[in-house]
Amino acid sequence: MDTDKTCAESIAKQYAPKSASKLTALKKLDAKAKRPANVFAYSFGIASSLLLGVGMCLTMGVLGPGEGTLFVLGIVLGILGIAGASVNLVLYRWILETSKKKYAFEIMELAKEIAGE
Repeated sequence: MDTDKTCAESIAKQYAPKSASKLTALKKLDAKAKRPANVFAYSFGIASSLLLGVGMCLTMGVLGPGEGTLFVLGIVLGILGIAGASVNLVLYRWILETSKKKYAFEIMELAKEIAGE
């Protein structure tokens, strides 16, 4: 009988409205500030590595005969992929810094409220 009551209470908790605490709001703001940089870094990194891979395949002859214009195109694509992967961290840090500046005031005010309690 007691287990039925415990089970019913745990299920009811899942559907009950949750009160938003200031700490939860602070964590959400922090995640919101970091999200654009993370999305860009993953997307740009994947695209750069795919570009490098296609360039390598063209150069080695896995895609196409591996001679002439495809060979040169493979080298160019590979260099572009390496350059993209090389600047990815720099661009990530720049976007992260810009985004943090955008939300800095809100985050600092909320952190001060939490620390003052």
